[in-house]
Amino acid sequence: MGRELERRKAPFRQPEWSALAMMEAPEIVKAVHLAYIEAGSKVITTNSYALVPFHIGAERFRQQARELAHSSAQVAQAAVQESGKSVLIAGSMPPLFGSYRADLYEAARAEEIARPLIEALCPSVDLWLNETQSLLAETRQIKALVDTIDQDRKPYWVSFTLEDAEPTTEPCLRSGETVAEAVRVMAGMGVNAILFNCCQPEIIADAIQTAKQILDQLELDIQIGAYANTFPPQPKNATANDGLDELRADLTPDTYLVWAEKWRDLGATLIGGCCGIGPEHIKALTDHL
Repeated sequence: MGRELERRKAPFRQPEWSALAMMEAPEIVKAVHLAYIEAGSKVITTNSYALVPFHIGAERFRQQARELAHSSAQVAQAAVQESGKSVLIAGSMPPLFGSYRADLYEAARAEEIARPLIEALCPSVDLWLNETQSLLAETRQIKALVDTIDQDRKPYWVSFTLEDAEPTTEPCLRSGETVAEAVRVMAGMGVNAILFNCCQPEIIADAIQTAKQILDQLELDIQIGAYANTFPPQPKNATANDGLDELRADLTPDTYLVWAEKWRDLGATLIGGCCGIGPEHIKALTDHL
């Protein structure tokens, strides 16, 4: 969503990122949703990822978070209705203290940030997508809070971002916790899908393979998915608000499709795209998968 907004010349700057268009040009947000739907997306995600103090500031969050999160769901609903297609809306629950930065997590502040977003999104979304998670403690806290607020028990998908800046002996979250541990913890919390996102496609296959092995051992029917970005490796001290990351030119729709086919063959049933993956990539997936 963020990079597609930027590509379409929507209001876009740091630190607000994709939240700025939610504030100043929601019609472009709807146009982006529609572009992905027309490309074949079966799930779109509310533009609520950047509606946290890390991006919009503490005072603006206090005053506008609920309204903006509600609007993000309404805009997504309007796009689905206008398309006339059967599309699910995922409510984006982002990392509360900044992407990739497990070290910035503050347990004591998590609920005050997550609660208004959950309460605003809850009436209008079909499922939850707790995405770009770097740290199990934050993931546990958000899931527990959703469980107390969402009386309908909508499907809950959790998506982890993987360490891709340096080699690891086995697939790991950016916190250093292993994918194997994350899968077991999430399985115990009753999630409906475990995905891997906002990291390079080259490292996702091993994570899918690990997840599949563990879920088969546990005899649990939990979906596995992936949606990579087109960023180069991100360092542990990534400063997401300093500027725009470069996008890799080699991840064309055709080359992204090659990775997606590999993920499918390893057991992924949910495949999409994160930063830099545009409607043209999704159309390639739709046409060939």
